[in-house]
Amino acid sequence: MPVFWLGFVGAVAAFTATFRGPRERFWQRMTWTGLGLGSFALLTSGPSRRIRLRPWHVPAGLLSAAVLYVTFSFGDRFARRFVPGGEGQIQDIYTLRTLRPRAEIATRLATIVGPAEEIFWRGFVQSALMRRYGRWRGAALATVAYGGIHVVTGNFTLMGAASVAGAHWCVLYAAGVPLGALMVSHCAWDVWIFLVQPTGEVEAIGPDGSVHRVAS
Repeated sequence: MPVFWLGFVGAVAAFTATFRGPRERFWQRMTWTGLGLGSFALLTSGPSRRIRLRPWHVPAGLLSAAVLYVTFSFGDRFARRFVPGGEGQIQDIYTLRTLRPRAEIATRLATIVGPAEEIFWRGFVQSALMRRYGRWRGAALATVAYGGIHVVTGNFTLMGAASVAGAHWCVLYAAGVPLGALMVSHCAWDVWIFLVQPTGEVEAIGPDGSVHRVAS
């Protein structure tokens, strides 16, 4: 699987650069990561190239996003209460939404970042793993890969959140839900939970270290 490993190692490098680089340019790096990984998947993966968006994919994707949001609502309360440092790690994630205008972030998430993640992680990574190891074992490995790559962020709560979201989309893909519906789900969930209705109270840390409430 040389092409698979080339793509995965490239993803590790891209995610490391995205999350470890200068914070103020996070969204620019995240966009380039999406473009790079998405383009690689389109060039090397048949399932990624065969994506077609059908009318029924929209309600199916929105329903999937709603189910995932409810799951995260409970997970948010658990992390804030029981995970050491969970409250601060959640706030750190949400602070990213203050780095650029909200409309710009929503556009990046809905047009590049969200679609690219499905094209790469489900269309390329999971498809390859299912071909080699079988449908459900491949889905489990893809979940581990998607969650595990977030270890480079140094944020345990984000890694856990990515693992839960990854498991949700990986199971649906293994069950036969098409990539078009998963793209709708991913984009809707990203924009909703990050910009429209976060799962809990959100504060932002300013450059001077001050903490202030961020309106949802």
